Amino acid sequence: MHAQPRVAIRYCIQCRWLLRAAWYAQELLTSLETELGEVALAPGTGGVFEVYVGEDLIWSRAERGRFPDIKELKQLVRDHVAPGQSLGHTDRAAQHSEPNDNA
Repeated sequence: MHAQPRVAIRYCIQCRWLLRAAWYAQELLTSLETELGEVALAPGTGGVFEVYVGEDLIWSRAERGRFPDIKELKQLVRDHVAPGQSLGHTDRAAQHSEPNDNA
């Protein structure tokens, strides 16, 4: 049996980021429901907000200086767990917002 990937979202309890982390988890589970084995919420301190796929850190608020846009996070997770899968309107919105290299 093939184990499905685990996503872990570490969030700061001092900053009260539980609701934000839970919303990201809900969005990931809705968009990638058949590709993910679980999405875990892991409380932390010190302003931490990190997202892992397995052991791979794919987002760190400390490194990037901001929270991810939801489409950005969905695409990062998708690229790790199901690279060929379309995210529907999320991917189409990203394609329309990219600058035209032919200009």
